[in-house]
Amino acid sequence: MSMQTQNRPSPPLESGLSKKRRSCPFTSAGVRYIDYKDINTLNQFITERGKIIPRRITGVSFFHQKLLARAIKQARYMALLPFVSEE
Repeated sequence: MSMQTQNRPSPPLESGLSKKRRSCPFTSAGVRYIDYKDINTLNQFITERGKIIPRRITGVSFFHQKLLARAIKQARYMALLPFVSEE
């Protein structure tokens, strides 16, 4: 018995529902530095539980995701953002 891999065709996408690449909101706005004191911006990129939302969901570029994570961690350390949610 030999194991053969079957080349299955990918399932067809529904018409009109093709995935569109999100553009980075920071790149499109021309942001060079993400300030840890800008709590309103940072709150858009954390969940209710306080977790940082991954870039595949938010569409943030790799470079800005690193800056964003660092700013969120600085804001947590300075007690501007909670580490976890209050229940």
